[in-house]
Amino acid sequence: MTITETAPASNDLTTTRAPFIEEAKGRGDLFIHQPYELYSEENHETWRRLYAALVPQWQRFAHPRFIEGLNNLALTSERVPRLEEINEFLEPLSAFESKAVSGYVPAYLFFDCLRQREFPTTITIRDARSLDYLPEPDIFHDLAGHVPMHTDRTFSDILVRFGEVAATAAKMSRDLDSSRRTKVTSSVIKAMARFFWFTVEFGLMKRPKGGAARLETVDEPVAPADTELCVYGSGLLSSREEIEYSIVSDEVQRYPFRLEWVANQYFEIDHVQPLLFYVDDFDHLFAEVERLEEWVLSGRLDNVAPGEPLVNEQDLQSFLDAG
Repeated sequence: MTITETAPASNDLTTTRAPFIEEAKGRGDLFIHQPYELYSEENHETWRRLYAALVPQWQRFAHPRFIEGLNNLALTSERVPRLEEINEFLEPLSAFESKAVSGYVPAYLFFDCLRQREFPTTITIRDARSLDYLPEPDIFHDLAGHVPMHTDRTFSDILVRFGEVAATAAKMSRDLDSSRRTKVTSSVIKAMARFFWFTVEFGLMKRPKGGAARLETVDEPVAPADTELCVYGSGLLSSREEIEYSIVSDEVQRYPFRLEWVANQYFEIDHVQPLLFYVDDFDHLFAEVERLEEWVLSGRLDNVAPGEPLVNEQDLQSFLDAG
């Protein structure tokens, strides 16, 4: 795969209608550069509107480490950020890097990027007429939802560890009989996708009650000692519609994280989530990733419950090839 060096003349990087992306896909280029000059004024205005709408939501519902991450990145509210600038801030904090991609990254390759402290990052941005609908991930979801958490060394180490679990799963599949390899590997991929969904994408976590951080004032002491739930999952943090709903709605079921539940719980992506899981803290989350690997090796994920997400051929083959 090569880094794209040329760009079409059309100045637009809107999701589903960006000539630059279509040309990159046509060449088979997955890892690309960010052609910053192609962002239109409409693209920057979309970023401004999304950011402005979410700031008060982040202040109320986001995990304090996320707010610290926003401050540490000096993430701008006025324009789509440049990945090279984001990476300059990330390097001394966690050594993570946002890596531009042209589209869908097969599952094993995505997890292996995490193992190498690289985060595949979409460079297009959603249509201004559909701010709350994402036909696929966009740069606001990736940069404003995911990347502030990547400034935290503990959380970034969790992502690396998750990538190592994927490597373990791929190696394990190599030793299976051909008659079982596809079935077992598909089941493990499904379990890993569910784990990632209910943690990194849609995870909740405890925090001290009254412990909401504020942009630029994150060092204020908090009290009392009892806890409440807050958001650390990027799918929630980047959604104007869902972040508050996830914490205050009576229609959402919120349960303590249990690996046996999460690995067997299907999810659907086209509506607000009715079921969420919370962990105690980042040490708890890291321990659950460790336990996920133990379950991969012990065979406890060889036959998880059917249902979403479906494992497509690309994702399956990426694990089989890696093994």
